[in-house]
Amino acid sequence: MPPPTGEAARVLEALRNVREPELERDLVALQMIKELEVSDSSVSLTVALATPASPFRAEIEQGIREQLSKLGIREVRLSWETAIPQARGPSDKPAMPGVKNIVAIGSGKGGVGKTTVAVNLAVGLSAMKAAVGLLDADVYGPNVPLMVGASGQPKAFGDRIQPLEQYGLRLMSMGFLNPGDKPVIWRGPMLHGIMQQFLKNVDWGELDYLVIDLPPGTGDVALSLIQTVPVTGAVVVTTPSDVSLDDARKAVEMFRQVKVEVLGVVENMSYLVCPHCRERVDVFGYGGGRRTAERYGVPFLGELPLHPEVRIGGDTGLPVVLRGEQDPLARAFLEMDRRVAARLSILNLTAPAESILHVKM
Repeated sequence: MPPPTGEAARVLEALRNVREPELERDLVALQMIKELEVSDSSVSLTVALATPASPFRAEIEQGIREQLSKLGIREVRLSWETAIPQARGPSDKPAMPGVKNIVAIGSGKGGVGKTTVAVNLAVGLSAMKAAVGLLDADVYGPNVPLMVGASGQPKAFGDRIQPLEQYGLRLMSMGFLNPGDKPVIWRGPMLHGIMQQFLKNVDWGELDYLVIDLPPGTGDVALSLIQTVPVTGAVVVTTPSDVSLDDARKAVEMFRQVKVEVLGVVENMSYLVCPHCRERVDVFGYGGGRRTAERYGVPFLGELPLHPEVRIGGDTGLPVVLRGEQDPLARAFLEMDRRVAARLSILNLTAPAESILHVKM
């Protein structure tokens, strides 16, 4: 489509001064203006929000109206839609049909709360009205069923496995296929096979995000998954302790070597608020996650608190994000969820793509 001219071009140039606060870029550069109609002294436009449940709608609208009023436009008709962008870019791996973004949650070692982060990310995005799947790829320690309070045996229709559902999520885990205390004692080829089944034979449907909880470390399962599907980006989970940070750096390097974008570093169990004196206690140290993110030039996605209620939520199948924005513990996780969604949108919207702006005069 040829670039807009005349009055439409003036309007678009004015809209370049309106920034999306979460994505920190202007609306035109982010391709968020989808429909634009200019007529005399009135403008009609559609803004496509690129992250679920954006809290900045009022701020964006105010910016649009202020900029257009400077052009002498007296009437602005504004409509909204949410259009979570599809992952773009060349890939040597076949896409998963219907899945817009694949997000891997990894860590260099166990015991850092990686599954807690994965579960609260998936549930949080689902609560924001995104379509979300959660794949528990930690076949040796499949804790997702417990942490979301889901149980049952997946059914198959033809050659397609139907995922279980809970909290609006579509779920698949080895814990559904091998319930109870029986351990999984498998070697690499069998692990590769089950990952292929989970990725290619599960009927995931149409998803904005497929969140994958990887096993800790940089072993067979993580590599098998990354080599099978085009992972949009990865989140690395650590605690502030030096031991955890040492392994987190290995996870960052692993994702980089296999050409997976690192969306950022999350510092879990970052601090404890003393229930008696209300003072902050840095149980495992301070600032290590942020320093690691800065060292590797990736975003720092936030500090998540160490609190008994987070653990209780995981043990009882009631993830803490279900408490909503008014709860301080939930808010810390939901802010992280929005940062991850924003990073994905920035990554996808700034990739080369044909503009889909429609202009009417």
